[in-house]
Amino acid sequence: MIKYLGSKRALLDGLVAAVQKELPNGGLVADLFSGTARVGHALKAVGYQIISNDHNAYAQVLATCHVQADLDEMEAPCRKLISALSELPDVDGWFTQSFCRDSRFFQPQNGMRVDAIREAIAEMELEPTMEAVMLTSLMEAADRVDSTTGLQMAYLKKWAPRSHKQLEMRVPLMQPSTADGPSVALGLEAVEAARSPLVAQADLVYLDPPYNQHSYLGNYHVWESLVRWDKPELYGVACKRIDCRERKSGFNSKPQFRTSMHQLLSAIEAPRILVSFSDEGFIDRNRMEELLSEFGEVEVRDREHQRYVGAKIGIHNQSGTRVGEVSHTRNIEYLFLVRR
Repeated sequence: MIKYLGSKRALLDGLVAAVQKELPNGGLVADLFSGTARVGHALKAVGYQIISNDHNAYAQVLATCHVQADLDEMEAPCRKLISALSELPDVDGWFTQSFCRDSRFFQPQNGMRVDAIREAIAEMELEPTMEAVMLTSLMEAADRVDSTTGLQMAYLKKWAPRSHKQLEMRVPLMQPSTADGPSVALGLEAVEAARSPLVAQADLVYLDPPYNQHSYLGNYHVWESLVRWDKPELYGVACKRIDCRERKSGFNSKPQFRTSMHQLLSAIEAPRILVSFSDEGFIDRNRMEELLSEFGEVEVRDREHQRYVGAKIGIHNQSGTRVGEVSHTRNIEYLFLVRR
């Protein structure tokens, strides 16, 4: 799966164990901020039916592949199509110009592979689930040869060693179908998803909301443009999509965070809510516990965790010169369980 700030890869064991304790006989779990879909993927692996949701297009694509798609149905045709796409001749197009010349996220030879494959996928008019699997394969292939620290707010001053490797598509991670029923990927705002009839049936809702001012759209704008393939107007050194300036969320605002969280919690009907949050978030543990206690009995677990990779390399100015050290390299991750 792609490199991702806020990924719960290292915390999955605790998350899965918490869900299994609350729902020992299986059930329907909704993840309303799915991101890379790691949590939904892991829960589907142990038999749960999943509703993954995220308002960013690239995240819905990842969830469609890693959660909604069933391995037993998709693997063989997926492998055949990847083989055909890998044989396409290079195309020097919009992606190469935008992210290899106007910016330096990828080497041009890999940008031309992306252009060729992405244009072909657009022309094929694939069934939506298969298209999502192909886009995920391409996204992950590009991620393996990028030149960043894992965020697309900027690129490295010098080419990363992996950027010299050749882009190679692979069959993405998918899970077999589950007995509880088909899983689904949605692309809604979190409150809208919570109010949907589908999520209203969930036995447990999992929330991993943004916790600071940096939006995931801004952090992963290249993937959004790759998936949407709308070739938008770009701005700045990082060639961000113009809508990074326009699409704002209350979850990315300290003054608005509590109100946004309260509105979301009020829309949830599930008997169990599991909230993942960090001690670096807009509100501290006590204020989060106080907020959640309005909706039920609250149990809290905490775990020390290594911060994102950028915390290891120090603070740099726009020219790439190191100008300071980060204050700490570890933080506390909280898991709040609300029982109605």
